[in-house]
Amino acid sequence: MIAPFDYFEHRRACKQKQIQRSDRIANLPPEYHSPVSSQDRRILDKPVEQLVQDVHNQTIKPIDILRSYGKVAIKAHAKTNCLTEVMINPGAEEWIEDVNLKGPLAGAIPYVKTNLPISLLSFESTNALWGRTTNPHNASYSPGGSTGGESALLAFGGGRIGIGSDVAGSVRVPAHFSGIYSLRCSTGRWPKMGMNTSMPGQEGVASVFSPMARTFPDLLYFTKSFISMKPWEYDHSVHPIPWRSDIYEKTKDQMTLRIGVMESDGVVTPSPACARALRITTTSLSSAGHTIIPLIPPPCATPADALILASSLLNTDGCRTFLSFFRTGEWNDPGAAQLAFYASLPRPVRYLHYLWVKYVRRDVYWAELLREFRERSAYEQWRLVSRREKFRAEWFEWWDGEGVDVILCPPNATPAVPHGGMKDAVSSCGYTFLWNLLDYTAGVLPVTHVDKELDKLPEGFGVGGGMNNGVARGAYRCYDPVGMEGLPVGVQVVGRRLEEEKVLAVMERVVGCLEEGGEGYGLLEIE
Repeated sequence: MIAPFDYFEHRRACKQKQIQRSDRIANLPPEYHSPVSSQDRRILDKPVEQLVQDVHNQTIKPIDILRSYGKVAIKAHAKTNCLTEVMINPGAEEWIEDVNLKGPLAGAIPYVKTNLPISLLSFESTNALWGRTTNPHNASYSPGGSTGGESALLAFGGGRIGIGSDVAGSVRVPAHFSGIYSLRCSTGRWPKMGMNTSMPGQEGVASVFSPMARTFPDLLYFTKSFISMKPWEYDHSVHPIPWRSDIYEKTKDQMTLRIGVMESDGVVTPSPACARALRITTTSLSSAGHTIIPLIPPPCATPADALILASSLLNTDGCRTFLSFFRTGEWNDPGAAQLAFYASLPRPVRYLHYLWVKYVRRDVYWAELLREFRERSAYEQWRLVSRREKFRAEWFEWWDGEGVDVILCPPNATPAVPHGGMKDAVSSCGYTFLWNLLDYTAGVLPVTHVDKELDKLPEGFGVGGGMNNGVARGAYRCYDPVGMEGLPVGVQVVGRRLEEEKVLAVMERVVGCLEEGGEGYGLLEIE
């Protein structure tokens, strides 16, 4: 239906889906609305690997797992509005008895779907259909995005494993904001067949689907099991690379790791909370005997250059593709709306604004970022892809020269943003977007929580200090250590392309070092 007549169709569809969700939750069997029992807790406390073994041994039935996690998922939704589709019904309870009981994920079935932003281009998860998802640690803040509904569910304890997409940080930032674990796989390592995206055909910075988990052992087991099931046999986009136990074991057993540390992306200085999480991690690793190496990124391919190049590549259509899915009356995420607005400006207006930002406000970096953000011709798109490949070649040679095993850096400049914060912080994604541009494997793990005293901004942290461009100023409008107190703060472990086994092994070493040093991360207790 054409605009504006599709407005009424949109309103009817929203109402129908909202009623359907409410009815399905209300009509669930009584077990799903009862308090968490001691039997439930015995199931909820077990890692995925143990649950699978119990299913194999027939000491636990899949229906018991479904009821325990379904019960907590409903509680998570009541607190955070994280669920969209509830697929638990009497029919599901019947056919779950016939699921595969022998595989590495025996007993695992899809039981709910979770919320996200309509554009998939935001670190918030809110939309006109399902509303806003909140952070289970603090309802005034975002759980992350685009896979924020999933991170809220996992952090609350309503699930142990999930899958999200990542084009600029969309499984890693939710892990950082909500206090869970995730891995951004390189393209071709995780299947994507049958998945939908807001920008089909966009390959300048490819979107990848990747695993998320409540705990690290679950992330490791899920990734290993999924790859071991040979997804390349049913998805043409997956590389035929089996799980490489030799690489994982070698990295896990390596006496001394060489850990490169990138403290800043050169655009937005990390907030005190994120810098402290990085310090805690490097101190723990150093105390365990690992070598910590401060890094200076290649001067001809800096993270600041990456943000401009990746932003240009991602939106060479001028945001037209993701906007094509909107119906009249359907509102956009505030961050993506900023992108669409700027891309739609007439070229003379955009150029005048560029001149004003560069020469009047004297913000050279912000001006260049804005200047490059526009619709491109096919000729210009190919030139951008050529620049991307040159950028990747620079990093390939630079990494060889540095000789590090992995890079450690913040996942974002700040902890979780407040609701609506992406209007200001939409461009503050350089700590994750860089690795998408390079197609490097990157994982995120939680380290600590915001402390209102320890994480205050230092004196003089303003223009000329940590807020010397428009991206940084937007990010720091969202930073409030008092309001953020108790929110999770993570770190990011980065390997080279297709190094999932190595990154997971280093993540395991990091988790172990933190725990040995008394800095182990405490998950939210299941209510």
